[in-house]
Amino acid sequence: MKTCSNRHSTQSLMFASLTAYLQDLQESGVDGIPTELMKVPETVIVPLQAAPFYPVGEKDVTSDTNLPASLESLEYIRKNLGDCQRCKLGATRKNLVFGSGNPKARLVFVGEGPGADEDAQGEPFVGDAGKILNRIIAAMELKREDVYICNVVKCRPPQNRPPESDEVIACSPFLLRQLQSVKPEVIVALGTSAAQALLQTKVPISKLRSKFHDYSGIPLMPTYHPSYLLRSGGNSDSFWSVWDDMTQVLQLLKLPVPNKSRKR
Repeated sequence: MKTCSNRHSTQSLMFASLTAYLQDLQESGVDGIPTELMKVPETVIVPLQAAPFYPVGEKDVTSDTNLPASLESLEYIRKNLGDCQRCKLGATRKNLVFGSGNPKARLVFVGEGPGADEDAQGEPFVGDAGKILNRIIAAMELKREDVYICNVVKCRPPQNRPPESDEVIACSPFLLRQLQSVKPEVIVALGTSAAQALLQTKVPISKLRSKFHDYSGIPLMPTYHPSYLLRSGGNSDSFWSVWDDMTQVLQLLKLPVPNKSRKR
């Protein structure tokens, strides 16, 4: 059942990517696209290495054109994203928040979406929750520039609400391409929305965390969002739950696990 679920997750993202591709072509005025192609049947299996989509008429200044998605640079993917208006969040954002960090990181953190500080600065996890994430990274004896950080959606949802399904679908092809470009050894999903979007499940984070799941062949560890730790206090049980999850991540990466004293 797990393998089928993972295959469905990957196919769903590929369907979204293909649909966005066809929409881009149609909106660019290309003739000869049958209307029925815009409806991708759920029974169609799209190969994992399906070609990435590019805007019609756009030249690739980074020389990534015609390369597999796994060889796309993050710079090109960001350029391809452009001044995105693929969902309703584009109309209300101040800045698009793409991602930051090491483009070849072994570890990627994925959150749900930008907050007010991130929307203002155009960088992921720079507000209070970002400070907590920085503490987690430092506790792992890593630096922020060692890892890559991004979100499921690239624009701030109004009032910091969870992203809606159509917004996740619109952004999923770009998140998939980011992960294919970085090729991390481990992904950490921060919070319920990120974990559920990546794993295509409705299971709550409390049941998803503490064990690895498979995301297109990459081990994925769901854990609590830094904002949850912010609300629940510094030395709480939830903090140590996150640390237990990060301990497993470090062990899988074959990195030293710092000894932390659980003061009560």
